[in-house]
Amino acid sequence: MAMPQVKGRWTVAERDALPDDGNRYEVIDGELFVTPAPAWRHQAAVSVLHTLLADYLQRQRIGVVLPAPADVVFANDRGVQPDLFIVPRVDGRRPEHFDEVRRLLLAVEILSPSTARADRVAKRRLYRAEQVPEYWIVDLDARTFERTTPADERPEVLVERILWQPEGATEPLVIEIPVFFAAVLEG
Repeated sequence: MAMPQVKGRWTVAERDALPDDGNRYEVIDGELFVTPAPAWRHQAAVSVLHTLLADYLQRQRIGVVLPAPADVVFANDRGVQPDLFIVPRVDGRRPEHFDEVRRLLLAVEILSPSTARADRVAKRRLYRAEQVPEYWIVDLDARTFERTTPADERPEVLVERILWQPEGATEPLVIEIPVFFAAVLEG
């Protein structure tokens, strides 16, 4: 992940003024992170996980899942684009604008060599600070999910299954991790 050394602290407004060159630009605590377009298997993982989450949310009606590129702005110096994120419904309906998004129910990043530092350090710290109930890192090489919550600094590394039951859900989402990776990597 390339880090421009041209200036010190960045704001979301300065990031937004950068040219549209196909890269993903994020600002975390004033640091600019630049990520190139994702690889095929990265996008396959996003697609499979998006389908699982969207189907679950269709049944539970507690939130909406969106993929990147879509901005999540927490503060003037905190604007990110998680690979997938879930926002709660607003007054029982889907949000119509990003400025209606006040919090996340879940943030997910698909790990790649160019994003490992940002995903495992900067974003993990950011999502904990912003009280995002769960943050998942999907490691395609290790075939694991790493789950972090605001209450625990260290990630829980899962290899068999991950259960997610956000506030308001009547039943958990259960993802069988080997089945997920088979669909993504062996498809």
